[in-house]
Amino acid sequence: MFLDKFTKKPLIIAEAGVNHNGSPELAHRLIEAAATSGADAIKFQTFKAEECAGRFAETAEYQKSCAVADQFMLLKGLELPFSEFAELKRHAEKLGMLFLSTPDGTVSLDLLCRLDVAVIKTGSGEVTNLPFLREIAKRQRPVILSTGMSSLGEVQKALAELCKGSASDIMLLHCTSEYPAPPADCNLNCIPLLKQAFSLPVGFSDHSEGHEAAIAATALGALIIEKHLTLDRNMAGPDHSASLDPQQFAEMVAAVRKTSLMLGNGHKEAAPGEKANRQLVRRSLVAAVDLEAGEILTGEKALIKRPAGGIAPEMLQHAVNRRVCKSLRADEPITWQHLGEVVKVEP
Repeated sequence: MFLDKFTKKPLIIAEAGVNHNGSPELAHRLIEAAATSGADAIKFQTFKAEECAGRFAETAEYQKSCAVADQFMLLKGLELPFSEFAELKRHAEKLGMLFLSTPDGTVSLDLLCRLDVAVIKTGSGEVTNLPFLREIAKRQRPVILSTGMSSLGEVQKALAELCKGSASDIMLLHCTSEYPAPPADCNLNCIPLLKQAFSLPVGFSDHSEGHEAAIAATALGALIIEKHLTLDRNMAGPDHSASLDPQQFAEMVAAVRKTSLMLGNGHKEAAPGEKANRQLVRRSLVAAVDLEAGEILTGEKALIKRPAGGIAPEMLQHAVNRRVCKSLRADEPITWQHLGEVVKVEP
C-alpha cells in the first residue's frame, strides 16, 4: 500500500496549491521551503481555468479580496503552464520529497499520469463528481480523496465509484473547506468515524489557523497531515492568509512528529525509563522496628514502604507469623531469605 512506503507517520504534505500566484519561480521557492521545513511531500494544483470553472461561478467569500470578477478570472491568473510541472517534479524529488498535484479535469489528470505521479490527490469539490472519479479509477493509481463539504453518504458513493473502477489503494482526508476554518467547524472526531466507517487510512487536510488541529488530528490517528504553505502570509492571493509561512510550517512538522512519537505503540507496559524507577517508587515489606533472629514477624512489626525489592505488599498475609532467621534493622526491606517457617500462633 502507498503509505507503507513511509516509515514516519503521519505523512506530511505541504500544500503549495496556488500560493505561487502563477509564477514558476515562486513555485520552485515553495518546493525549497517545503523541503527545509521538513515536509515529506509537496502538492500543487494542476488545472486550466477552462476545465474547472464557468463564467457564472462567483468567487467564494475568502476569494473576494482578490478583486476579480469571477472564479474563472481568478483561476486564470493562478494557472501554472503545464510545461513547468515536469521540472517542478524533478526539483521536489531531487530534494527528497514526494511530488503531488491535484488535477481539476481529465486534461490535467492525463498530464499528471504522463509525469508518473505516485498518487492522485482529489480536491473536496470532486466528491460528487462521479464521472471524474470514474476517470481517476481508470488510471489504476493510489488515490487520496479529500472529503470537505460532504456527508458520510456522499463519501460512500464516491468510494463506490472509485472501487467500481480499478482504484484499490484509497486514502481519505477529513477536511473543512473554509479558509481559514473556524475551530468549531473542524469536527476532528470525523477522523476516527471515517476510519471506522470505511476501514481505510484516514488523514486530515487542515485549513484552520495555527497547527493545533494538526496535532490533535495526529493524536486521533491521522496518517496524513496536509497543510497550506506560503512564502509570505501577506501576499495577494486567495489562500495565503490561511497558510503557514516556512518557519510556522517547520514548527508544525516538529510538533506533529513529537506528538506521533508520544503516541507510542499502545501496549500498556513499563517504558524503558520507568523500569529503573520501579525499584525506587514501588513498595515492599520493611521492618517496622529492629528485629532479632528468632523473633516472630507479626503484622505490627512489618510496614509497607519504599523501596521495592523486598516481599511484595500483596504477600503480606503469607509473610506474617513466620520466624525471622536473620536480624533486620528498622526500615530494612524484608525478603523471603529473612524468614523461616510459619509459627503456629496460639488463639
